Amino acid sequence: MVKVAIIGFGVVGSGVAEILTDNGAGISRKAGDPIELKYILDVRDFPDSPFADKFIKVFDVIEGDPEVNVVVETIGGVSAALEFTERALKAGKSVVSSNKELVATHGRYLLELAAKNKVVYLFEASVGGGIPILRPLSECMAANDILEICGIVNGTANYIFTRMVQDGIPFEEALRGAQANGYAEKDPTADVEGLDTCRKLCILSSIAFGWHLLPEQVPTIGITKITLADEAYADSCGMRIKLLCRAIAGADGSICPFVEPHFVSMKDPLGGVEDVFNAIKVTGDSVGDVMFYGRGAGKLPTASAVVADIIAAVRKHTLAGYQPWQENRPGDVMFAERFASRWYVRLAKGELTGAKKLSAHQVQGEESGWMTGPMTRIDLNAELEGKTVLSVIRVMD
Repeated sequence: MVKVAIIGFGVVGSGVAEILTDNGAGISRKAGDPIELKYILDVRDFPDSPFADKFIKVFDVIEGDPEVNVVVETIGGVSAALEFTERALKAGKSVVSSNKELVATHGRYLLELAAKNKVVYLFEASVGGGIPILRPLSECMAANDILEICGIVNGTANYIFTRMVQDGIPFEEALRGAQANGYAEKDPTADVEGLDTCRKLCILSSIAFGWHLLPEQVPTIGITKITLADEAYADSCGMRIKLLCRAIAGADGSICPFVEPHFVSMKDPLGGVEDVFNAIKVTGDSVGDVMFYGRGAGKLPTASAVVADIIAAVRKHTLAGYQPWQENRPGDVMFAERFASRWYVRLAKGELTGAKKLSAHQVQGEESGWMTGPMTRIDLNAELEGKTVLSVIRVMD
């Protein structure tokens, strides 16, 4: 009998409890061992919950109970989550997490700690929600050298872009709609400023390339400055604006990671990803492009990935774990400013020498849009010197 404890009874934690209960027989059969939810740790009271008899308020109970084999961490943040995860691993309990911030910042340490204590630390739900991406990347694509990771991994940002295009409403109104529908938090900073996307890219890159990429090494630009004029220009080019995370491998072993809005062709599969859906494209040297698509967030989709990790931990034990990442290698990070691409530029007045002028009927007055040829951001900045620049967005080729 495998006993499970959940830390945090929020959206994801409550979803895990529901799935473990409602699908218990099938989950136990797939795991090869009966699985039972024993504790739920939360500082709040839930007297009307069907799980009311399982609530506790002190982690010591979980830590000291030899029957608890797997701890599910869904509280988010770093401080308390790191403490509880450390204590669980040191107590010989496997830990399953959906906490992208914790994994992005402390993943290497926690993987090493799990290996040292002969347990596993799994976090499939931390990147794609219900989309299986980390284990396929780690195992199914293991024969490949990864050439590039490129994806839409934040459903809030993608929903906002969809509403701007389909409803013709500005960013601020689309954001309010996302909040009203439960897709964005009251404080949406992590979503709209790209922090959430950055953390997910760090996890993907660390698994793909084998060494721990840190969030502070990823240049990150959010979506708050995208306007309807920019969307109109994108449409006139047969493109959509998407917030992409990208990590591109260099021939010398370096990687170029960055997060920023892109013009993406509607002919590209990523260009057609709408609403709260996510999509991640991984390019391997042998297999070519592989796409992972689905709902990147939500109570039950995310909880399903957490429960799948519980099954993996029970069924394979230490074989289910990821290889500990190598330490951070700052010398192997290429600056995104040196990665050449085409650029969309919107000017308040004037022209851009050598660039193609775009048409967008929604823009009035002296504003104009331009599409450059391939160049680095450093060279583009030189071209823009002395001009009044309203927008600069990279184009994905």
